[in-house]
Amino acid sequence: MTFAKGPHAARRFIQGALSVGVAAACVVGLVTSGAARAADTGKIGLDLPLLTSPFWQSYNNYLPVYAKEMGLDILAPVNSNNDPAQQITDMNNILNLGARGIVVGPLDSAAISRALDSASGKNVPVVAVDVAPTQGKVAMVVRADNHAYGEMACKYIGEHVKAGKVVQIMGDLASVNGRDRSEAFRACLKKYPALSLLEIPAAWKGDVAATALDSLLTANPDVKAIYMQAGGVYLSPTLQTLRRKQMLFPVGDAKHVVIVSNDGIPQEFDAIRKGEIDATVSQPADLYAKYGLYYIKAALAGQTFKPGPTDHGSTIIQISPGMLEDQLPAPLVTKANVDDKNLWGNTVK
Repeated sequence: MTFAKGPHAARRFIQGALSVGVAAACVVGLVTSGAARAADTGKIGLDLPLLTSPFWQSYNNYLPVYAKEMGLDILAPVNSNNDPAQQITDMNNILNLGARGIVVGPLDSAAISRALDSASGKNVPVVAVDVAPTQGKVAMVVRADNHAYGEMACKYIGEHVKAGKVVQIMGDLASVNGRDRSEAFRACLKKYPALSLLEIPAAWKGDVAATALDSLLTANPDVKAIYMQAGGVYLSPTLQTLRRKQMLFPVGDAKHVVIVSNDGIPQEFDAIRKGEIDATVSQPADLYAKYGLYYIKAALAGQTFKPGPTDHGSTIIQISPGMLEDQLPAPLVTKANVDDKNLWGNTVK
């Protein structure tokens, strides 16, 4: 990784983001588009895709911590509430508040380009976190390898299930994350001909996943494994559905349904310890917040980057002409390493 030198001005930290508890965060974001308030100019705008997931709640709580460490002033984060159209409006509101830069978790990889074009027109740099845009200008995409998520989940299931039906509860296919995880899992499962695939498109919505899974299990009570693409929104509905169907048996029981998830939230770790699920991929909420802010600060200082290894254990790759992605590490967590103190899910209070 190389970068050009640029000025680093010290800035006064303003506590713009509130600590959001799970119950409160499931209802509202810190600032809704209708309540966007006047603010001092020259701050960093923050747009969250949703706050109904413990993953994004944790990410949200890390933002003010790292902003303070980096000397960045931030506007109160906006919750776009899983609505791509609302996210475009929210981004424009952030621009109208005079933000110098924006860190956003895109909901729709294509639709976000409209907001990116607006930001570019005002010379406001944008860093995309978790989801890569398919077009538009960003200073950096901060993300993990989502193909690897699907492959790791598939390999774990393939090694622990000899034969039978496997359910994939997918994310939003308008998001590159949903597509990458789905395609990788699907392709990998072909290597295990004794396993057959059933799919549920759930668009990151827990209620949709629960309803569809209930119907699927009624027709297919012999399901042997489930891959949840987002534990933050699918974990509780999935376990509740299995429990209601009298299909929730602990790891080691002959009737146990093997479950692999994505996110790495504390609730998944507890489920692994209880033997309710087998594994999850730890998506780095802490590092998403840290390096989202790191790269927006770098962009404002005139720093540029190129593909190659970084100094923080990741690799920058070029995902399209003019678009770079810092692929942060995301390890598989099982009972063997679930108590590792280096996992961010074990540091959340």
